[in-house]
Amino acid sequence: MPTPEFIVEMREKIGHDPLWLPGVKVVVIHRNRVLLVRRADNGRWTLPAGILEPGEEPAIAAVREVLEETAVRCTITRLVGVATTDEALYPNGDRAQYLDIIMAAEYLSGDAKVNDDENLEVAWFPVDATPALPPKHQRAIDWTRGPRNEGHFLTE
Repeated sequence: MPTPEFIVEMREKIGHDPLWLPGVKVVVIHRNRVLLVRRADNGRWTLPAGILEPGEEPAIAAVREVLEETAVRCTITRLVGVATTDEALYPNGDRAQYLDIIMAAEYLSGDAKVNDDENLEVAWFPVDATPALPPKHQRAIDWTRGPRNEGHFLTE
């Protein structure tokens, strides 16, 4: 999916200055495999993730993002944690940082495939044998698989 229209409109006013945005990151684990996407903008493998539309509920956004990016239908099972991302610098010069709402999801149906123009590949990987992931994506998987059922929050 292209850049959401509300962000395009903000960018017309502020240019490439940093934006603070709410985002979701989704850890879909099925049969001890995790669903990953390889991003078109930087070639890195990551978890499915995206920006909430104004007024959109985070769990609804998470399910929407997974479907839009991977053609996989899922249901959110729990809030894993809330953290911030590092500032992202996009190829066009835009800068953004995200309040990262991390959710665990259960696979429902669908064959994992590239379902948008944001990704080059979509695949399931054994949770213990993923390609190199950005550290905060790996942290999201670790938090999801860890023994804690309550949410993770950084306090220092």
